[in-house]
Amino acid sequence: MSDHTTALPVHEPEDDGSEGGGRRANRGVWIRAFIYVIGFHIFAGFVMLMFYVGSHRH
Repeated sequence: MSDHTTALPVHEPEDDGSEGGGRRANRGVWIRAFIYVIGFHIFAGFVMLMFYVGSHRH
């Protein structure tokens, strides 16, 4: 047996610009998270407004 071990080079897949690869995917995740946070705050504000209007309507 030979004591020589051949390590194959590991190549990371290149970013081809498609959805789900590389920096573009990371950017998409941040944009989606930002939209979700803004949407949740708008929804929470609407619910709070409904409670406010409901409590002042006697």
